[in-house]
Amino acid sequence: MRMVHPGPRAAERATARRARLRPVRGVLPKGATVMQAVGDLFAAHGCKGGVLDLAGVTCAPMRYVLPAPSSDGIHAAWYSQTHAPEGPVRIDSATATVGWKDGAPFLHCHGIWRAAMGHLLPFDSVIAADAEVAGLGAAETWFEALPDPETAFTLFTPAGGEDGQGLLARILPGEDVVTAVEALAARHGIANARLQGLGSIDHIRFAEGHRMDCHATELRLAGAALTRGRAHIPIEVVDIHGNIARGSLTRGGNPVGVTLELIIEPTEDKT
Repeated sequence: MRMVHPGPRAAERATARRARLRPVRGVLPKGATVMQAVGDLFAAHGCKGGVLDLAGVTCAPMRYVLPAPSSDGIHAAWYSQTHAPEGPVRIDSATATVGWKDGAPFLHCHGIWRAAMGHLLPFDSVIAADAEVAGLGAAETWFEALPDPETAFTLFTPAGGEDGQGLLARILPGEDVVTAVEALAARHGIANARLQGLGSIDHIRFAEGHRMDCHATELRLAGAALTRGRAHIPIEVVDIHGNIARGSLTRGGNPVGVTLELIIEPTEDKT
């Protein structure tokens, strides 16, 4: 069964803001929460939003949740109880989108750690050792956490904007990921780009032939790119049971579940 969201369907199914993207690099210091460390790093670069790769960061404690069915009769999906693994936990791969919520820095992160995958709780996870990280930031464009009438969630939505070549974007529920990414990029005149982001897909079909039959998932893009207008989108994803899958998304068979946050970084065509 596909997701049915409680609110009115928004007319615009993909939103984006132009962003002048620039490198963000630095050290997340031991003893800070992930949220404090990432917020300080972006502030030091004069950036309000963007994306950060958290691979190699070790947390103690580490706290995260899985996707889960909703039990409130309102939301189409929800979150599990908090998982609290013992000891230091090293992040193998993770993507964090960065922005603001209620006037303060905020982030949304999906990743893999210690043979598990989930949604990192950044205020409850603490950096266990100094860790070098890198990503992309923008001074005048960011993701703002706003109430979303369609899904009844508070979701990152592109805000601000300037005359940059990159995009911070959100794709809404029910839109096929591959074709929506291509259409969004084409609308902004982008043919070649690196794609980073995270979100959820309602039942997943992989180009390699396997599938994940679950309505509630958490995923991150893993080496995705746009080449001459065609999107190739490998992902890492977890379902409500903690099962992890990897593969490339088929075209036309992967509707966004709740949201997909996307950073499009234009590149030159080398062919």
